[in-house]
Amino acid sequence: MRMISLILSLTLLAGCSRITADYHLDSAYKAYEKGECGRALLELSQAERNIRSRPYLQPEISLLRGQCLERDKLYVDAAQTYRFVLQNYPRSEYAFRAQARLDTLEQLGHLREPAAKPVAIGL
Repeated sequence: MRMISLILSLTLLAGCSRITADYHLDSAYKAYEKGECGRALLELSQAERNIRSRPYLQPEISLLRGQCLERDKLYVDAAQTYRFVLQNYPRSEYAFRAQARLDTLEQLGHLREPAAKPVAIGL
């Protein structure tokens, strides 16, 4: 009996974290649509804390985080977030979207490669 109640409790806890992560991710999308990126970023952080059992949500969370950073004109941070998605989740649909956002940032001139450093020539 004790074993059954333990298994039931663990199942309920796993379900609660799933529901909580979904709630925060949905709230983040709603906040993003309203232009409230600060709130969206907070909701994304809370969703991240609840996805340990569902790591496949990480690229979606990271892409939305990059879009919020981009909307707040934090282009370098957004680009780093998009590169994180590309590097860690190259086969996800979000990698394709992250690459598209990087290309757009470059085309708009928000990302500039740092100027080449001068090379010291030994005389």
